[in-house]
Amino acid sequence: MPEAHASLCAQELPDGWEWRWVIQEDGRTEDVRPYVPDDPRVVFHQGRSGRQGGPGVARTLALAHADGAYVKVLDADDRLTPGALARDLAALEADPSIGWATSRVLDLLPDGSTAGFPGDPAHGPVERGEVLGFWKANGFRAQVHPATLLVRRDLLLALGGWMALPASEDTGLLLALNAVSRGWFTEEVGLLYRKWEGQETGQAPHAEPAERAARMAVVEARARALASFGWRLPEGAR
Repeated sequence: MPEAHASLCAQELPDGWEWRWVIQEDGRTEDVRPYVPDDPRVVFHQGRSGRQGGPGVARTLALAHADGAYVKVLDADDRLTPGALARDLAALEADPSIGWATSRVLDLLPDGSTAGFPGDPAHGPVERGEVLGFWKANGFRAQVHPATLLVRRDLLLALGGWMALPASEDTGLLLALNAVSRGWFTEEVGLLYRKWEGQETGQAPHAEPAERAARMAVVEARARALASFGWRLPEGAR
């Protein structure tokens, strides 16, 4: 968490813009608070004692305390690269038809080395439906990473926040966003995605076949249903 905070502090934004970090603990323990930075731009909220709802619930609860025009995803174990926020912001401010932005991501390995993803799309717009098509054709792996997401807050609220799933809630949101609006991909690295022994997505239950199949099925069905309704991001939406 201190490294994530330091990466936020290093961000430079245009005049009139500022960031605020909403940290939401999934449940209520004494494990997180000692690491919360002493910074007036950082707010910390907890869930209920003895009750964990999973990452989708925690993210959506955090959304209740986010009042800016845009919401940026930042997990406590990841790090933004310099300029990431400004690049994302510039893309969305320049084109009201773009509802969300992502960027290139590098895995940050335990030895400090990094590894990239060979399937990055071209720099520029991501047209509606492109993410679902790639995801379906490539073993349920998207060509853009939901951990790098910046999204218009009103659009995020309209879609109900993150999906109520034990995992893949961020992929579900990404596909839903792409079903109703164009996105943007920045070729510059925007995030260092930490890989470590204890992370949830690296555990065996994350890949348990029956649950994974159910997650993928509902993620796809939601995206296709949204696309079939013909709803679009309204012009001038913030």
